[in-house]
Amino acid sequence: MRIFIPPESITRQQSFKVPRDKARYLTSVLRSQKGDKLDIIDGKGRAYEAEISDIVRNDVFVKIIGESVMHTESSAHLVLCQGILKGEKMDMVIQKATELGVKEIIPLITERCLVRETRKVKRWGKIAEEAAEQCGRAVIPDIHGPADIVSLLQGRELKGLIFWEEGGLQLAEAIRKADPAGPIHIIIGPEGGLAAEEVRMAEECGLVRATLGKRILRAETAALVSVALVQYLIEDAGGCLSRFEIR
Repeated sequence: MRIFIPPESITRQQSFKVPRDKARYLTSVLRSQKGDKLDIIDGKGRAYEAEISDIVRNDVFVKIIGESVMHTESSAHLVLCQGILKGEKMDMVIQKATELGVKEIIPLITERCLVRETRKVKRWGKIAEEAAEQCGRAVIPDIHGPADIVSLLQGRELKGLIFWEEGGLQLAEAIRKADPAGPIHIIIGPEGGLAAEEVRMAEECGLVRATLGKRILRAETAALVSVALVQYLIEDAGGCLSRFEIR
């Protein structure tokens, strides 16, 4: 079993109480007992081996017995900038992007967004936390507050890709042109897609327009396919751009 505990709550020298929601999960869902082993992640890259030292009513106490090495983080620093989607679609993108190794997620407000304001950032953070626990990451992606796409792009230089249904470079060529050294931004539009002016602004600030093929994908599909493919290509190249082959 694996749970997230904030680094400021973890002590190495003595037992400490886990947060109430995690205690409930351990006792009510997993039926954990005193002496059971578990893994703890701190969301910042460190993982620990721990043991339940005591259970007192609704409180669970654990002690650190060792530090774990987790080799689950990608070498690519991907920043997914996703046009805010309706309902559970955005929840799914947050969850799956976390599983795929994204380091940061920026909910974007674009011209064609059907959702233009939200109070779900805390909820999205919780979804990312649970997804990181499930998939074995020791790092939880940073979920930023919503940003207007104009504010994100204006006066900035960014490396990365903007995917547009109207076409662009083939993916491997686009990545090589974008130069994936350092954070690489991936911009995906909402249900109605991105406006031509938004794409123009993105290209002006350094992003490369790319395509995911001949078919038009749903926004949530495009987000996950683009992250998975970019992640695979960059990791497969081992950070060496000369290893990209254009077919």
